[in-house]
Amino acid sequence: MSVNSPPLGATRSGAFELRAPALDARTPTTRTRLGLLGLAGMLVTGLLVAISAASTDNLLPVPVRGGVGLVGLAGSFGSTGINLGGAGLAVVMAAMFASYVLTVGAAHRLSPLLVLGVIAALHALILLAPPLFSTDVFSYQFYGRIGAMQGWNPYLAGPTALAGDPLYWYIGQKWISTPTVYGPVFTALSYLLAPLTIPADVFAYKAIAAMSSLGVVALVWNAARLRGVDPARAAALVGLNPLIVVYGVGGGHNDLLMLAPLLAGVVLLLQRRDRLAGGSMMMATAVKLTAGLLLPFALAGARGSLYRSRRRDLLIGAGVAAAAVIAFAFAMFGTGPLHLPATIENVQGKGNWQSFPGFVGTRLGLGTVGHPAALILGAAFAAVLGVLIWRVWRGELDWIAGAGWATAALLISAGSLLPWYVAWLMPLAALGRDGRLWRVSIVLTCIIGCFQLLAYIPHGNSVLGL
Repeated sequence: MSVNSPPLGATRSGAFELRAPALDARTPTTRTRLGLLGLAGMLVTGLLVAISAASTDNLLPVPVRGGVGLVGLAGSFGSTGINLGGAGLAVVMAAMFASYVLTVGAAHRLSPLLVLGVIAALHALILLAPPLFSTDVFSYQFYGRIGAMQGWNPYLAGPTALAGDPLYWYIGQKWISTPTVYGPVFTALSYLLAPLTIPADVFAYKAIAAMSSLGVVALVWNAARLRGVDPARAAALVGLNPLIVVYGVGGGHNDLLMLAPLLAGVVLLLQRRDRLAGGSMMMATAVKLTAGLLLPFALAGARGSLYRSRRRDLLIGAGVAAAAVIAFAFAMFGTGPLHLPATIENVQGKGNWQSFPGFVGTRLGLGTVGHPAALILGAAFAAVLGVLIWRVWRGELDWIAGAGWATAALLISAGSLLPWYVAWLMPLAALGRDGRLWRVSIVLTCIIGCFQLLAYIPHGNSVLGL
């Protein structure tokens, strides 16, 4: 990659399509076989997760383990009765991560349609499984019930405001008194889904996550074509990532819904539709504030006199969308969203052992990250962010790669890190045209995955210092 290449994309056109490039006739047999082995491994391990989830406690959120509270939530494979146990689950997930690495390494040698087919099949399997690992999907429902059915403000009241609701039993301990940490567009969506039954609501959020994830894969494919990146390899990096599919789709997380308009903004920007791009990126922040990290890099990437009009159009599009979101948020929630930054800071300040600082802290007997440490980490991230934006502004770093490195720094420094957060990084790594960022994204996926595996194996908690 040349740092002098056009910062916002090398082409003016590019439709949303899934065109398969011709295969190289000189494909090495060994590499192809390894890639096919990886694809088969993804399907087999994905199927094992799906059919065993209802009977494997470590795959389920705590409130529904042991069959308690699982009525209506067991999914399409709930009657199999297969229990992997902790050690078995660790083996299956380790095999899935190994298959992922094999597939990504050989994806450019495989049939693109085969890669896309496995991505779709894996998503379908996980969609049919019960809710996996996290209670967040129940929190989404509860915030909708607080607002739509009780008329209270979810930015001011946590689930304890409705402690008598049957859904209250499903809320994770960390969130029972925490108001919503999500943007106004997503919170309004939760209002629409609030009247559904608990199982119907869960699978509605899982369906939204699955469709969003597949949409992100399609957007990454087209953006890769526009950027001169192998689309099959980029799609595999994102669409087969175990943390995205098993944890993100399996848990019905809204991070994937956030990424859909964010990646749409990237594609629009590469197509030189700058006002729509700015508006789409801003709409993503109305789902989850994390999306706001990308826009400064897009603006910084518009360098020199030739790009002044593009910077202006980006700002106009983002400004119009921001005004619309603010007006909508005020109409729906009054001044409640003004409390959102403080709520997010409070959640991050509590930390968790899955984060890099939290893991080190538990091993040293210091507990998870407290408020002073969170401030230090935040200051360090801000410094890294400033340096990266400056380098993009000076033309020393591609803007998507710069945003990817900033996201990697955010994940490493975050006091509270959950496995599906890696979804924030993977599309940027896939499109960044930076081999080092590509490798770092895979290494982070594997390290974060190892943190999770330690919790499944016998005596794993002793390794964690818990």
